[in-house]
Amino acid sequence: MSKKPVNPLAAKRHKARHYAMQALYQWHMAGAPLNHIEAEFRTEYDFEKVDGEYFHTLLHEIPAHVDDLESAFAPYMVERSLEELDPIERALLRIGTFELKERIDVPYKVVINEAVNLAKKFGASESHKFINGVLDQVAHELRSVEVSAEAKS
Repeated sequence: MSKKPVNPLAAKRHKARHYAMQALYQWHMAGAPLNHIEAEFRTEYDFEKVDGEYFHTLLHEIPAHVDDLESAFAPYMVERSLEELDPIERALLRIGTFELKERIDVPYKVVINEAVNLAKKFGASESHKFINGVLDQVAHELRSVEVSAEAKS
């Protein structure tokens, strides 16, 4: 059985999301300036295998549009409020919603899959199911043409 070839850009973006989730968590919890957080991450981690530009975009654009992003996913959080989200879930929903809104070059299934995998790694035991459900509904709202085309094929 052969392994699927690894797409180098996909692998670099995966690492960028991984670090962005951690950096956004840090920003949310400590309120440190984004430039300081970015400098810290670039100093402490090997960015050779990271899409540094993508990391930068996620780290700076998400806080700049946090209210719009949260208002896009909040309606789909059945029986939970924004205040009830743990910081990991909040960071992942922000990243996923940002990508669904602003990065149409990334297929919606990739956006959801990446967020779910990070939730499995860093989140509470069942948070990946919650992340999947919310982002799936956001995708239906923001990427209805893509979702419909996928369903037909």
